[in-house]
Parts: sequence; C-alpha cells; structure tokens
Amino acid sequence: MIVTLRHVLTIPGYSRRRGFCRSGARAWFAEHSLDWRAFVRDGIDAETLLATGDALAVATVAWAEECEGRADG
Repeated sequence: MIVTLRHVLTIPGYSRRRGFCRSGARAWFAEHSLDWRAFVRDGIDAETLLATGDALAVATVAWAEECEGRADG
C-alpha cells in the first residue's frame, strides 16, 4: 500500500486540527533518512514507514489503510 501526503495531512487525533504539519512531517522524514520530495511526488510504501518502528509511522499507515478501506467499500 502507498501512503500519500493526503494521509499525512488528514490523520486525526494529534492536535486540534487534522493532520501533521508539513514542516514537522518534513523534519520527521529527514530524521529517518527518507526522501521527502519523493514522498510528496509518489507517496511511500507502507512497509518502509513501518520499518522505522516509529509510533507516528504506525498510526499513519493505519490511517491510510482506514481511508483506503472506505474508498473500496
């Protein structure tokens, strides 16, 4: 499954507003040596995010799966 910028910007529950801010997400990608520009352009494989072991990555993948499940259903 591909996680996209839309998923990152719409995930609920981490602040009063939905989603993570772009600057914070960009910093998170840098901390994990992931290519932000490629992500914005193409998305990123869920397994790559999960491999970081980071709780925010796990939550984002779960949110992406939920969103895509709604789209399929």
